[in-house]
Amino acid sequence: MKRKLVWIMTMVLLVGVLAACGARSSGSSDEGGEGSGEDKIVVKFSHVVAENTPKGQAAQKFEKLAEEYTDGKVDVQVFPNSQLYTDDEVLSAIQQNNVQLAAPATSKVSKLFPEWQIFDFPFAFPDTKAVQEAMESEEIGGKLFSMLKEEELLGLSMWDNGFKQMTLDSHPLIKPEDFEGEKFRVMSSKVLEAQFDAVEANPTPMPFSEVYSALEQGVINGQENTLSNIYSKKFHEVQDYMTISNHGYLGYAVITNDEFWNGLPEDVRKNMKKALDETTKWVRENGQRLNDENLEKIKEDDTLKEIHELTDEEKQAWIEAMNPVYEQFEDEVGSDLIDAVKDLRE
Repeated sequence: MKRKLVWIMTMVLLVGVLAACGARSSGSSDEGGEGSGEDKIVVKFSHVVAENTPKGQAAQKFEKLAEEYTDGKVDVQVFPNSQLYTDDEVLSAIQQNNVQLAAPATSKVSKLFPEWQIFDFPFAFPDTKAVQEAMESEEIGGKLFSMLKEEELLGLSMWDNGFKQMTLDSHPLIKPEDFEGEKFRVMSSKVLEAQFDAVEANPTPMPFSEVYSALEQGVINGQENTLSNIYSKKFHEVQDYMTISNHGYLGYAVITNDEFWNGLPEDVRKNMKKALDETTKWVRENGQRLNDENLEKIKEDDTLKEIHELTDEEKQAWIEAMNPVYEQFEDEVGSDLIDAVKDLRE
């Protein structure tokens, strides 16, 4: 009996020692140093693309700068490739403060605010400079970002990924008639669905993480995306034709939880904003370069049968075919936003 009692007491002591060690190890990533674990503010940054895309590289750059500028007070943890949440889930996760930063495509924000669909309109912006002008204007950017607070969100910045191109497995996409009957993956956006409806294609909403396998298995025939996303996710390996169309802009709204951000110590918030501003500047200077480099890599891989670049005349035919989308969504998005975008386009 005495031996049994000694054994029980030994086990209790051992469990206590292990628990204490575990508690110490989980509280710190660099014990004793400045900004040690117990002092660090953990900032989880969730996104859905690969690390070698403009957004993936921007997230890594922000992580490095934020930790440097806050003197180790912040621990930014980046989760790429939908490791934590898909774009459809991440805004809810931000609202609940399960993650503190995300950069969803603007079409995902439009599920809460239909006005954000303005970025999905076909041929809305001639170049990224026009997009940046739009986001810096009160008529467009000011209005759109101010809406987010209604849902406990806060817009911090806009990151460019560039313009989308079309791919298909069966034939080149040159004329609007070439879309007829083909099944294209789209992000969850009524405007993007209407864009493909306008050329008599079949739009299929689908999470980004499922696109490769859906193309490979023939569930869908084609998709639209930026060159960096096409290359990094190897879509060009399961498609035969690509058209350089620059028909639609793909950008990301960098969003945080309003209460979390405003609850940060003032010096931390100031330095995180500094890191974010520098990262945004980097994205603007390097996003197009990354897309251009990825186009060259796609050509070097030589898996596509044909890459066609739309002529001005061909592009005009696409514009005319897709223009009805503007009138279709005028009431939902707002004529003021549509008119402001048209002014920029002209």
